[in-house]
Amino acid sequence: MSKKQKTIKSEISLSGVGLHTGNTVSMTFKPAPINHGFAFVRVDLEGNPTIEANADYVVNTQRGTNLEKKGVQIQTSEHVLAAAVGLDIDNLIIEIDASEPPIMDGSSKFFVEALEKAGIEEQDAEIEEYIVKEIISYKDEVSGSEIILMPSDEYQVTTMVDFGTKILGTQNATLDKMSDFKNEIADARTFSFLHEIEMLLENDLIKGGDLNNAIVYVDKELSDATMQKLKKAFKKDDISVKPNGILDNLNLHWANEAARHKLLDVIGDLALVGTRIRGKVIANKPGHLVNTMFAKKLAKLIKIEKRNNVPQYDLNQTPLMDIHQIMDTLPHRPPFLLVDRILELSDKHVIGMKNVTMNESFFVGHFPGAPVMPGVLQVEAMAQCGGILVLSTVPDPENYLTYFMKMDKVKFKQKVLPGDTLIFKAELITPIRRGICHMQAYAYANGKLVAEAELMAQISKIK
Repeated sequence: MSKKQKTIKSEISLSGVGLHTGNTVSMTFKPAPINHGFAFVRVDLEGNPTIEANADYVVNTQRGTNLEKKGVQIQTSEHVLAAAVGLDIDNLIIEIDASEPPIMDGSSKFFVEALEKAGIEEQDAEIEEYIVKEIISYKDEVSGSEIILMPSDEYQVTTMVDFGTKILGTQNATLDKMSDFKNEIADARTFSFLHEIEMLLENDLIKGGDLNNAIVYVDKELSDATMQKLKKAFKKDDISVKPNGILDNLNLHWANEAARHKLLDVIGDLALVGTRIRGKVIANKPGHLVNTMFAKKLAKLIKIEKRNNVPQYDLNQTPLMDIHQIMDTLPHRPPFLLVDRILELSDKHVIGMKNVTMNESFFVGHFPGAPVMPGVLQVEAMAQCGGILVLSTVPDPENYLTYFMKMDKVKFKQKVLPGDTLIFKAELITPIRRGICHMQAYAYANGKLVAEAELMAQISKIK
């Protein structure tokens, strides 16, 4: 069953303090169009630069997942992105007047509440989902952290954490279905060890921290000097250690809250893949570095698979349109008719084919000793397929001509030779309006992508 993309119904704002800057930050969630994905917009900077939630923009994972595009940064992006993924949202604009979202209570809880308050609605486009068919893994040899992704009927995540300290020990957390995120994971707060807090305080890096937005595990003796620093930093008259080894002022929501928060981080970091995942993630000792390295690897694999996603057809079957029906629709004629059959046609895409033979007219002069189909004719053939798509929207296609308006991002990957069978696939990028067709087109031969292009054409009535 196909599922629709989702965004929020209306915009909503919230504000809080940035953990590392200590400054007040305002953030506004806004609805986004189909196929937009998640993007941060820095409204405090000239030109309101946009930074898409993309694994390629990860520059630093020291204290959170930090993104940078053309010198513009977003720090600790993961808690906000986890909230969006956890609520099944696909498209979202996140406007922010600082480099980092407000830390709130160190979880995704307040972001989830805001997004739900804004309302979530379906959009008129199907979701793009990466269906995991084989095990994909990434291991950081230095830390021993590892992420494994395996086939599953839905997106599931299991985290296993082991910090090698008596106070925290080994913990596991599992999310079997994303609909449980709000109740099982969203409230899990970030945590630190005392030795990390000391280092951050010494380097003046935790100005917005207080005991309400981070669980602090006391993994060493608490000296008087450290106690005084903590009192000053957290603006408390008194600080002590609870029997369960955490600083006071905060109660755990779950005994395994640390593992649940690590699971939250995994979901937020894997949002940077840019595609929904249908598979089970098993993360052993996850951290932002291994999470984002895995996200980069997965995004690359998805890109390659999408590029090589050759349509599979039984060419012995009766086609949807044969050469006579194509000539009834398109004004082109041999030797310039470059599509032999149409195999599939909907209101949003078309798939066609051409048998490339040695007696094509262009082979006479195009490297006669080593015949190669000209790239421009491959683009023309893709465009003719697109012409079938756009002409299928009018009742009298024979009264129209199709003209090129634009070609963009044209790439040729492999040579096309006599004897090859070309399969063309063209998909609309935007709906057809005023007879203008904007589409992404691909040509395949021998199980490989041979050419791709972004094409724009317009149909015009024959006067």
